[in-house]
Amino acid sequence: MKLAVCARGEGLGAQTDQRFGRCPYFVLVDPVSDEVFESIRNENAAAAGGAGPQSAQLLANRGVDAVVTGNVGPKAAYALKAAGVEIYTGIEGTVSNSLQKYKEGKLSLVSDATVQAHSGMKNDK
Repeated sequence: MKLAVCARGEGLGAQTDQRFGRCPYFVLVDPVSDEVFESIRNENAAAAGGAGPQSAQLLANRGVDAVVTGNVGPKAAYALKAAGVEIYTGIEGTVSNSLQKYKEGKLSLVSDATVQAHSGMKNDK
C-alpha cells in the first residue's frame, strides 16, 4: 500500500500541512513498514486554479492508494474518488505522528469535501 501525507517538507519528520492541493510536499510512505518511497514537491501548490484535481492526478499517477490530509476541497475530493484514492482527514504534528494515527485508526475516512472550493488559497497552515 502507498499512502500520501500532506506535508510542509520532506520525510517522516516534516510538519504536516492541512491543505491538500496546495500543500508544499507529499510524503509517500508504506504504512506497514514506515518506509518512505519518496517526498514529492507539489508543483501544483502555486497553480492559479485547479491545484486540487492536478494534485489528485499526480498522486494517482504515482499509484497512491490513500491520502492523509487536513482538508480537501470538492474538486479534489471528486478527482481522488474517481481515481480510487481513499481520503483520510485529521492530521496534525509531523508526518510520523499522522502515520501513527492512521495505523491506529484515529483518522476519519471521508467521501466528500471537508472545505469549500478555493479555501486552500488562503495559505492556512
